[in-house]
Amino acid sequence: MIKQILGKLPRKPSRSSSNDSNNDGGLNAHSSLNSSHGANSINNSKSSSNSSKTSNPSLGASRLNNGILAPNSKMNQGKKSAPQLGPVMTSGVYEALPSFRDVPNSEKPNLFIKMVNMCCVVFDFSDPSKNLKEKDIKRQTLLELVDYISTVTSKFNEMAMQEITKMVAANLFRTLPSANYDNKILEMFDPEDEEPAMEPAWPHLQIVYEFLLRFVASSETDAKLAKRYIDHSFVLRLLDLFDSEDQREREYLKTILHRIYGKFMVHRPFIRKAINNIFYRFIFETERHNGIAEMLEILGSIINGFALPLKEEHKLFLVRALIPLHKPKCVSMYHQQLSYCITQFVEKDFKLADTVIRGLLKYWPITNSSKEVMFLGELEEVLEATQAAEFQRCMVPLFHQIGRCLNSSHFQVAERALFLWNNDHIRNLITQNRRVILPIIFPALERNTRGHWNQAVQSLTLNVRKIFSDADQELFDECLVKFEEDEVKQMEAQEKRELTWKRLEDLATSKAVSNEAVLVSSSVSSIAIATGTSPRTTAGG
Repeated sequence: MIKQILGKLPRKPSRSSSNDSNNDGGLNAHSSLNSSHGANSINNSKSSSNSSKTSNPSLGASRLNNGILAPNSKMNQGKKSAPQLGPVMTSGVYEALPSFRDVPNSEKPNLFIKMVNMCCVVFDFSDPSKNLKEKDIKRQTLLELVDYISTVTSKFNEMAMQEITKMVAANLFRTLPSANYDNKILEMFDPEDEEPAMEPAWPHLQIVYEFLLRFVASSETDAKLAKRYIDHSFVLRLLDLFDSEDQREREYLKTILHRIYGKFMVHRPFIRKAINNIFYRFIFETERHNGIAEMLEILGSIINGFALPLKEEHKLFLVRALIPLHKPKCVSMYHQQLSYCITQFVEKDFKLADTVIRGLLKYWPITNSSKEVMFLGELEEVLEATQAAEFQRCMVPLFHQIGRCLNSSHFQVAERALFLWNNDHIRNLITQNRRVILPIIFPALERNTRGHWNQAVQSLTLNVRKIFSDADQELFDECLVKFEEDEVKQMEAQEKRELTWKRLEDLATSKAVSNEAVLVSSSVSSIAIATGTSPRTTAGG
């Protein structure tokens, strides 16, 4: 009876250290927290005060009334509650703490820890009308933390870093909602047609991201000490969030990961490898991910800083990950960033131009015209950084493909291919190697001149023909003569083919027997259908 009365009395917040109940560095303590846990723990003070009696003993931990995981409830039965991580709640009430402006400088570090612990509670934003006061208190507290971390003038100690990463993990690391395309057939999925889902908890998440960004960027954050808490596990879980449909969240993640890459040199190989693995899964398994463009944007900056000569690891990354990223159907979602990364590699090491161009040809689209236009744009950027020796290695297969593009019935493809001659560097490369290139593409140019349906394509083709004729009239005439000879040969071969089929049909008709299969020409079949007789009878006479 006495225990029941005592259990209903309000408890004073404990002043003991938070390290007693969290000895794992703060990353895993909140990994299972979600929005409903925080809200439930705030609203039900009665259940929280009696949690040691009602919790399931099979669970490894029970929740205190501030949403923090405590040791197994069996250990707490008949004892006082475990120390809380700051004065977050009193009798189930989420109370605001004093502002940093209202306390002396000596008390600010302790207040900072209390505020960080207070913000570990996660609220349910699926119901906008729920816990409005508590949500506003947390938002104001987070804003206080952001201001403080921007103006702090002393190094963060280990305890502060532990609590910071624990709070960040509690708020950010969560299971993302199922994407809209989960139940759709991959062939029918088009990310550009889908409406992205906006994160309902963004009013809090945005400030937590800003807090993390300023913490990582702060000169008061010692990288040697912070790497114990912003470790490989932390980075992996941060990378998982890149699949969020909310672009605002991905923008923050992009900036934060880039700052982490710059500050924590020890993590750089791991971050590159982790991104590599995400790309592999996207290319060869799912073809579904929302954050490929943002990760490529980070890599573009990283590649720009690669030292020369390039390591073999970086070249393998180009061949095994970046070039195959041209394969997925949704390449348009990230092609601009991908093209920049590819061009960066060629500008760093011009000898990679042949590898890149052959890679583009390997994944060149056949039936997707818009994708083909993008490939031609990227090809121009690569060729602009290509030297003569590398150009000569790949020019034969390259201009066979360009020739097919010139004859494309889609006018944008043909037009974009013809625009290559507007680039001075590419035009010079082509002119220097015209004796190899012109015979390959001359038939395509001549067919466009004589019969392409689009007037703009015809006009551009005439300009290209003039470039070649001005550069080498003799070669141009030779190609024209050869083209006309080839046309005559093709017409003769076509006539011969038709004559051969006619002879076969006549022979089959003359030797037809009633019980034998007969090859019947289309003219005989039509006569038979018109007269109502069987083709075999008509053929046999």
